[in-house]
Amino acid sequence: MTTPPVLPAGKLEGLKVLVTGATGAVATPIVRALSPDNDVYALARLRTSADVQKLRDNGATPVPFDLATGSFDDLNDDYDLVLNFAVRRSTDDDFEQEMVTGAEALGLLMQHCRRARAFFHCSSTAVYRPPGDQPAREADPLGDHHAFQLPTYSIGKIVAEGVARSGARAYGLPTVIDRLGVPYGSVWGWPTRHLEDIAAGRPLVVHPTDPMLFSPIHERDIIDQLPALLGRAAVPATVVNWGGDEAVALAEWCALMGELIGAEPVYRTSDRAFRGAPVDAATRTAITGPTRVPWREGMTTLVADWLAHRAHNEGVPH
Repeated sequence: MTTPPVLPAGKLEGLKVLVTGATGAVATPIVRALSPDNDVYALARLRTSADVQKLRDNGATPVPFDLATGSFDDLNDDYDLVLNFAVRRSTDDDFEQEMVTGAEALGLLMQHCRRARAFFHCSSTAVYRPPGDQPAREADPLGDHHAFQLPTYSIGKIVAEGVARSGARAYGLPTVIDRLGVPYGSVWGWPTRHLEDIAAGRPLVVHPTDPMLFSPIHERDIIDQLPALLGRAAVPATVVNWGGDEAVALAEWCALMGELIGAEPVYRTSDRAFRGAPVDAATRTAITGPTRVPWREGMTTLVADWLAHRAHNEGVPH
């Protein structure tokens, strides 16, 4: 039997929140958005003083901790919400480290924080079996989508989802697993890397036959949709595709960005390029409503922010 919602609909406020992977690109705007109205604890390895200061500037309490090696006895366990954005991206074949970092650490975190009102686990649309020509639904077959470029990533994400599902049932911990599409925002995300390559004249690697459709989602929608998604945390765990409403080809957003900066994208084909991974948004839309940032608006804003950021760093008035 599925548990009823454990959080009120609408704004998250007055809660003690633990965010793991807090210095990552996706987690950073979430920490910044939650901090004014909640007691946010930002967990990361925090290798530099700059990382610590960045979290403090965003209104959070830094928690230096390595999920793979740290002793959970040293970590508080009285959080209302746990948002797990910890991720390992590596081009090596170290599956042992992937299991320790992505699976074992997740299980130990859920055990330690089992009294939380809700647990949010950020997964990825990379769990779906390629080629991804059609938008994937939550029950569609899984597979090693990122095999050629990130050998452990997709398999690690699939294993982690299994751990999260088991943890929800074993500890009675209401959990929601969200398969994130292509997240992006102000000067961050995969499209930002494409913009930098276009500006530098570096070739973008594309698949020779795959249309490379994805479901990009802007940080404003990510922040807006988080409360509703947390409200669906349940036992057994709820699984939701977390992408934008529009399936967009990589070449489409690259063409738009190239037009905006006056540079023509250059492409190089390779059968080792990422395949497309668009997702069906019906389940998420029923929970959150439609996305508010159309992809063209979001990418246009990204380019404007990137140009302003570059001008500032180069000391050029803008």
